[in-house]
Amino acid sequence: MRKLVHVFPGQGSQYVGMGKEWYNSFPEARAVFEEANDTLTFDLTKLIFEGSQEMLTLTENAQPALLTVSVAAYRVYMQEVGIEPAYSAGHSLGEFSALTCAGVIMFPDALRIVRQRGIYMQEAAAEGTGSMCAVIGVSKERIEEECNSASAWNPDQMVVVSNYNSSEQIVISGHQEAVTRAAARLEEQGARVSFLKVSAPFHSPLMKTAAAKFEEELQNYSYHAFKWPVISNVTGLPYDSPDQVIVNLTAQMTAPVKWDLSMHYVHQKGVSVGIELGARNILTNLMKLNVKSVACYPLDKPGQLDIIREDLAVEIVEQRRKDKVNNVVTKCLTTAVCTRNRNWDQTEYERGVLEPYRKIQLLQEKLDAPGETGSPTLSQMKEALDLLKLILDTKKVPATEQKERFQIILRDTHTVSLFPEFTHIGA
Repeated sequence: MRKLVHVFPGQGSQYVGMGKEWYNSFPEARAVFEEANDTLTFDLTKLIFEGSQEMLTLTENAQPALLTVSVAAYRVYMQEVGIEPAYSAGHSLGEFSALTCAGVIMFPDALRIVRQRGIYMQEAAAEGTGSMCAVIGVSKERIEEECNSASAWNPDQMVVVSNYNSSEQIVISGHQEAVTRAAARLEEQGARVSFLKVSAPFHSPLMKTAAAKFEEELQNYSYHAFKWPVISNVTGLPYDSPDQVIVNLTAQMTAPVKWDLSMHYVHQKGVSVGIELGARNILTNLMKLNVKSVACYPLDKPGQLDIIREDLAVEIVEQRRKDKVNNVVTKCLTTAVCTRNRNWDQTEYERGVLEPYRKIQLLQEKLDAPGETGSPTLSQMKEALDLLKLILDTKKVPATEQKERFQIILRDTHTVSLFPEFTHIGA
């Protein structure tokens, strides 16, 4: 099977209505939006679908909005396509989406984190004082020189390189006056410039106070094992362990995004296909600039699933062959049988063990029926897991043992991101 990289877009990709087709067409996507509303205690979905572009672009809104759309697209992708990546990476804010889908940060935690991140960023640079601008067609050395020159012009105004997106596209960030001056000078030298739709100067020293507050915020959450390697924006290399999450995500606020190095790294490791999960196709276009031999497909709307299925047809057949003999329903059956019983009340045992076990058997029989693929749907998997939870509770299995058994099931069936609630039982 070919190696894949999943990439997740960052701020600037947002648009009103993004993700609405996912919401309308797939229950697993709708559940993501509803969870976001419940977690943040305001109607984020309405803001995304019906709000103004101005309100959506505010950093504190754009960040949880983009995270939600990316996670929704990812969960639909896993249900409809199901090929896990060898690596994942996210551009700036997208790194949080990558960490969430890799199981490192739980989705509700990620929502709270990025919402607070956006607030800190907005506070650090009052609206109108900061700016970001993409520069195309000039060498990075030339851009760095002009940033230094524009910053020297006025000690109270500074501009730096914030994103090394490719050899052909660099983004600069800082005080609006300094960014405008540097952009004008570069334009005179033949560069094409485009000011970004963001409300703060990300990845610049202007975010220093925000970074300090954000580091404290990050201390409030737990970080879990990686299901696959995630590339850090700060280093352009994979995280070594969850212990690096706080350090890297704090540094990311003031350090440049090394996207070009990130994509060259995964290419060197044998990746040949990329899937961009979330709004628009900015990272798909950047892939063409960085590594032309890697085919990258955007997944912004449901209609793009067919293109991805066609290209990954061989991988999908192989994955489904594996899933048929190693799926969630089958694993729930075997776990129910092999887990020791500690409850000798016969009435409770019949209602809480034998009846739900028979229901799981019926699910398995449906999967084994002629003409079926053998792969359970999302609702069938959720039903089997809920029935197994009832069985384990009735058998009076300790929470720590239950947690371990669910983690094994989800890990072996590559469904951790679909059912994170079952990996935190008793927490």
